[in-house]
Amino acid sequence: GLNNKILKILIMELKELKKGEYFTRKSLNNKEAKPSQVYIKDDYDHSSKKYWCYKWGDISKGMELRGDTEVYQDFIF
Repeated sequence: GLNNKILKILIMELKELKKGEYFTRKSLNNKEAKPSQVYIKDDYDHSSKKYWCYKWGDISKGMELRGDTEVYQDFIF
């Protein structure tokens, strides 16, 4: 089995992801992602009109991104 690894081949806008889905900011071409490269989509902030996203390995490191930001799910994690 793949153990805890998930293979995805997708490039999309952030607003297309569901809350809690993983993504990277750059294409990894189906290579294994380091935890520091992986972000998780969180809540939408209506005042800033952006989505809060945080790093998988450190929830204190996050950023707000616009919904039309191009994100990638072409990695193994």
